[in-house]
Amino acid sequence: MRNKVSVGEYLAFLSLKYEVDPDQLFGALCLAWENLKSTCGGLHIQCRSKTHDKAVFLMTKNSKVVSQFPIPRDFLLDKGNSIRTLQRTEMFGRRVVKKPEPAYCFQIKDLRVGMKKISLTARVLEIPKPTFVFTRFGNYASVANASVGDETGTVKLCLWNEQIEAVSTGDTIQIENAHMSLFRGERQLRIGKNGKLNIVEKMNSAKLEN
Repeated sequence: MRNKVSVGEYLAFLSLKYEVDPDQLFGALCLAWENLKSTCGGLHIQCRSKTHDKAVFLMTKNSKVVSQFPIPRDFLLDKGNSIRTLQRTEMFGRRVVKKPEPAYCFQIKDLRVGMKKISLTARVLEIPKPTFVFTRFGNYASVANASVGDETGTVKLCLWNEQIEAVSTGDTIQIENAHMSLFRGERQLRIGKNGKLNIVEKMNSAKLEN
């Protein structure tokens, strides 16, 4: 009988126990690998030591230690996210998972290619003239790679069809359930069919003219 728990199984257990979305947990671990610390829901993650192929992470909640454990670098390079995959197996199938806490609101400086379920608030800096493309679904669509920013940086935001008309330069927007991708060597924030874009503050057109 196998009694040794893998890194993925252990993190899947922690994700369920502390009601943290597995994609958010995976993204927070990747961020802590690079920036030495991150947060995910109520969990605080700190990279205590790191070598080329492994790092030791300390996880706390409300100043109390949850766990300290090593994670191989190869595990964090897995784009499939085995934490989420393992939660769907029979091992965890009988557990009842409560509704996840609201997604952690990222800053632009935190964003990395491959991250999912991103929520952030930013200001629309520029919206270029839309272009028409032929999609893989067999129809034409309008697309514009707008530039958005916060106090930590800027990033391109891919807008489609009605999204282009809904926002204006200077608007403050809130994005939910987006993901980061790489297109032609440039980082792009994509909202996707399950994502949301809401206008928090509409820039008065008169202000833009001054």
